[in-house]
Amino acid sequence: MTGDPATIPVIVGVGQINDRPGKPEQGLDPIGLMAGALRKADTDAGKAWLADCDSLSVVGQIAWPHLNPIAGKLADALDIDPAHVIETPPHGDSPTRLMSEAANRIARGEAKICAIVGGEALRTAGQLQAARAAAGADKPNALRDATHRVRTGYPQSYGLVVPTDVYPLYENAGRAAYGQSLAEGQAESGEIWSRFSQVAAGNDAAWIRNAVSAEAIIAPDESNRPIAFPYTKLQVANASVNQGAGFIVTSLGEAQRRGVPSERLVFVGHGAAAEEDKDFLRRDSYGRSPSLEVTITEAMKANGVGAQDLDFVELYSCFPCVPKMARRVLGWPVDKPATVFGGLTFGGGPIGNYMSHAVASMVEVLRREGGKGLLFANGGYATHNHAVLLSSEPPGLAFPQDFDRQAMADVARGPVPDIAEDYQGPATVESYTVHYGRDGAPRSGVIVARTPDGARTLASVPAEDAITLAMLTGGEVEPVGKTGVIRRLADTELALWQAS
Repeated sequence: MTGDPATIPVIVGVGQINDRPGKPEQGLDPIGLMAGALRKADTDAGKAWLADCDSLSVVGQIAWPHLNPIAGKLADALDIDPAHVIETPPHGDSPTRLMSEAANRIARGEAKICAIVGGEALRTAGQLQAARAAAGADKPNALRDATHRVRTGYPQSYGLVVPTDVYPLYENAGRAAYGQSLAEGQAESGEIWSRFSQVAAGNDAAWIRNAVSAEAIIAPDESNRPIAFPYTKLQVANASVNQGAGFIVTSLGEAQRRGVPSERLVFVGHGAAAEEDKDFLRRDSYGRSPSLEVTITEAMKANGVGAQDLDFVELYSCFPCVPKMARRVLGWPVDKPATVFGGLTFGGGPIGNYMSHAVASMVEVLRREGGKGLLFANGGYATHNHAVLLSSEPPGLAFPQDFDRQAMADVARGPVPDIAEDYQGPATVESYTVHYGRDGAPRSGVIVARTPDGARTLASVPAEDAITLAMLTGGEVEPVGKTGVIRRLADTELALWQAS
């Protein structure tokens, strides 16, 4: 083994918790979930670690906004007083980024014991809100009302508000870029998600533990209603959960000093991170993500491994388009599970903290079976990316490390088109989706189009335009690349799409 043991980061404890109260008023709030997860991690590590914790990193939560900021309250609940207290926005990459930052903090001698945790009680919050609504109060929507969401503006006026609205743009553009038919693209989604469900079925920490066939995942019916084309309920993140997960990172030297058995240690490798513009209309393409590609390839390069060296992966799975892009960059086969936890549909989708569950499950599988595992995280609207390697053996890497690869992603990115909000005239479909009501009927469609001079613009397809909606969803033709005309009528604020 090379390197100073005091600078080599290892994970010594992991903890996960699912809360299923008999009555919502008996449920744990996010503080209770986070505290419970870290206490489990403390026990898993051999106890007495939290008492000496000098760094507490918390993934922000949205379900109980009156508790925010929550990190200080959590420290009080745990009766600890760490020198470093960090709280991030609820982004999907937050847990892995916090892990890389903790590894650096340990290597620089700024901390010895770093706890990282998050938790969401959206299911209980929703039930409590429903009870209040039944009593006559307004029923808020935590997902759409979260403070980090932008709810007004040009794309929002066309119904592009939350990730469920936006990620289908990547799905449909990606399918066309891969040269797949609709049936082929859906079959790939069903194959990946079915394997997620199988992993979740064997994981005690997963929220839904029922294996589902590939065919059932993509077939819309009363229990699997369409959400946003081409996604059904079983193809999107399941945020209606009460879940907490956390883990404890320390140095190899501290772990050895405290007598942690070597077979319990999992080593933190190098990471890589890059982002897209926070405005999802300011992307060079919806058929790929330069920051995703750079993040994965650079993480592999930094750790000196190839896909053939990986025994396990966790490819972030809020929607099928993300693991589809990631597995193509990585070279991961479709018939090999792309998760160790169970995916955000079946394992559970606690907003920004999913990857803490993935970290915990990766640690557990590496302890049992040994080897190497890649964690790839995604957040925002295909915005934030972070990848990091975990290993049962020392990777022989030097810390601290610079995991920022933003400059490389910026170079890899193609030209970003101008936005033409007031455009009328001929245009070509770049991507699209159709949004559905709870009854399974289309509410409206939205088309992202390119003007003849390359600018990007939006157009709406009203529910009454059955012919265009059928063309977008029928699979007989590929809508991406089709031409049409964008018109603005006097009695509507939205531009309308008319097929050529």
